[in-house]
Amino acid sequence: MSSAPEQKHAREHAAAGKRTNGSEGARSSPDGNGTDRATANGSRGAHSVVTATGAPSAAAPGVRPAWPGSPQPLGARFRVGADGVAGTNFALWAGGAEAVEVCLFDEDGTETRCPLTELTHEIWHGFVPGVRPGQWYGYRVHGRWDPWTGARWNPAKLLLDPYARAVDGDFRLPAEVYGHVRDWPEQHIADTVRDDRDSAPYVPKGVVVHHEAPDDGWADDRRPKTPWSDSVIYELHVRGFTMRHPGIPERLRGTYAGLAHPAAIEHLTRLGVTAVELLPVHQFAHEDHLLRRGLKNYWGYNSIGYFAPHAAYAAAGTRGEQVGEFKRMVRALHEAGIEVILDVVYNHTAEAGELGPMLSLRGIDNRGYYRLQGDPRRYADYTGCGNTLHVVQPNVLRLITDSLRYWVTEMGVDGFRFDLAAALARSMHDVDMLSPFLAVIAQDPVLRRVKLIAEPWDVGSGGYQVGAFPPLWTEWNDRYRDAVRDFWRGALPDVRDLGYRLSGSSDLYAWGGRRPYASVNFVTAHDGFTLRDLVSFERKHNEANGEGNRDGTHDNRSWNCGAEGETDAPDVLALRRRQLRNLLTTLLLSTGVPMLVAGDELGRTQGGNNNAYCQDSEISWVDWSLLQEPGWRALTELVSRVIALRHAHPVLRRRAFFSGRPQGPDGLRDLAWFTAEGREMTESDWYARTATLGMYLSGRDIPQRDERGEPVVDDSFLVVFHTHHEPHGFTLPGAPWAAEYELLVDTSREEQETAPGTRHAAGAPYPVPPRSVLLFRALPAPG
Repeated sequence: MSSAPEQKHAREHAAAGKRTNGSEGARSSPDGNGTDRATANGSRGAHSVVTATGAPSAAAPGVRPAWPGSPQPLGARFRVGADGVAGTNFALWAGGAEAVEVCLFDEDGTETRCPLTELTHEIWHGFVPGVRPGQWYGYRVHGRWDPWTGARWNPAKLLLDPYARAVDGDFRLPAEVYGHVRDWPEQHIADTVRDDRDSAPYVPKGVVVHHEAPDDGWADDRRPKTPWSDSVIYELHVRGFTMRHPGIPERLRGTYAGLAHPAAIEHLTRLGVTAVELLPVHQFAHEDHLLRRGLKNYWGYNSIGYFAPHAAYAAAGTRGEQVGEFKRMVRALHEAGIEVILDVVYNHTAEAGELGPMLSLRGIDNRGYYRLQGDPRRYADYTGCGNTLHVVQPNVLRLITDSLRYWVTEMGVDGFRFDLAAALARSMHDVDMLSPFLAVIAQDPVLRRVKLIAEPWDVGSGGYQVGAFPPLWTEWNDRYRDAVRDFWRGALPDVRDLGYRLSGSSDLYAWGGRRPYASVNFVTAHDGFTLRDLVSFERKHNEANGEGNRDGTHDNRSWNCGAEGETDAPDVLALRRRQLRNLLTTLLLSTGVPMLVAGDELGRTQGGNNNAYCQDSEISWVDWSLLQEPGWRALTELVSRVIALRHAHPVLRRRAFFSGRPQGPDGLRDLAWFTAEGREMTESDWYARTATLGMYLSGRDIPQRDERGEPVVDDSFLVVFHTHHEPHGFTLPGAPWAAEYELLVDTSREEQETAPGTRHAAGAPYPVPPRSVLLFRALPAPG
């Protein structure tokens, strides 16, 4: 598999307009009204102005005065003033702007503009009487047009409030939505030619939402508050998880209400997962290159509204109703004991590079929100998506932290997984673990108490930071993914790396007070092959994406078990299912926090598409009909069985790293490794290629105490991993490790016994089936 950043962003390759490095081209020229406009020939001629203009509107927008209002809080806040007049306070940070208007829209599209004449600490604000919840609104921001200095103000473009709590309408990307003339014949200077056509008819509007005080139901004592060590994460897509579920009413499929439905929650509780990690639910936009091909951004890693639940996932309505529906979903999951973690994208926005659309931040203050290069026309791109938010700027840092606190205190979520978190940790250029973003999170009284997961890389120089994030943070551990995939496809040269990954990755995380649960272990994620495809395809098959199969990574670390794609060969199908059981059981028995992907437990396939970011179709949706097939139903039951064992036994979810040293006079170690001959591994064994590995976990030496301060004592277990295609004898370790062993899980079987397995004498060889994982309970001698 390619490096993590490459894998992550192969699907986000060319954001809507691809950067070209041509001559500087057109220059700016003052138009006498405080606004610079681009000229066509590159000369600075005060009267040589080239812009794109539309037909005159039927009627000039109405104007409505605003009272002074307050600069706090940012956004649109409905309230009743001290004099009893109801209305909405609008506040927008726009540091370099010359004027700001809030624009109100009626049902027929009639626009009324309210100039915000008050400016306090770079925040434009005003109170508009009579504006109530449900009102559509946006901003027009005036200032200089001078792309060579990074100034891109264009009041012809209606801009989405960065603090909008709800968004109504679809993002289309006609030429009018771009601040520059998108179709200018000389594309290398197109971004310098201002487009003066009105974008309001073509862009979504913010919605004024009635603000409620934080709900007591979100208090700490009302949340699941599952300890990290006890967590099992289930990554899912709100739409894809529910679209084909037969138990969810059709009108609710694909929505927050669908995920809150008892039929959806029943599957989660039956599996035993403790948290759902939702693919992005911030309001997002679709890229132009996808819309031109009749596709959409399905995954949602293209945010444009950091406070608004994505409106397309709401069944109740989009005039603010999506906010209440999201809260009800969170409450339903909490009542089932399931936490809600959001996958959030604060590293870039849907405005892409300099040839991208003007939707919000670019038109509010381009230089204040985005990292620019030495040539301020160009954007610093550490994300592969055209732009990078300038998190070092106080106003940007405030935007992000205000958003995070909002989702915790008012929407009830329990944590966040940060897409390309290394981009957020950059100071001026380099990744810095003392960066303002990480420092603010560490001291914030709200955010330091929730679950924080880093995707610990970006696409910039020095961006790969697995193991480097500070305490409080957990990380997606791609080194776990790669080692486990390679082991089960027979590609590991030795088992040194595997030993670290199975036992909590102490080589990465045993510093600064970090614990084994700093490692979020996964074999698959939304990005890449599904688990079934991992054992069915050796090559990507992304033709449906319309990019000539060029998108997506080539390095999948997969093995097709003897046939590429679908086959009727019984031996191949049986082997694939066995490999799925091996991979899932390995994941769930490893120390750290396991993350499953929705549908992997029932054999979901994407037909070999390893980059389904644009497939809002049955390619991506979970196929619940698979549960009608005995083989796939048995896989789901195995996952539930092993998760239940994990929950029942603290030695399988340790809060501290193993020492590997003898813990008592009998020489028993808390973690021991064995060869197939039943002897402890030596240094040379770790450097040898091996297909059989035994891992002994002692429940007698767990370094933690219960709520009463008593030592936690558990059963001990032996896990045998065998990747060879032939059976092999494994000598079960004798004294002091155990007197007998009880078999609990055998992945060579489709159906697992529900009753305890038979006992086997220690010191005797056990016939390990081909390509299998065996889990034994170690039983001491009586007395």
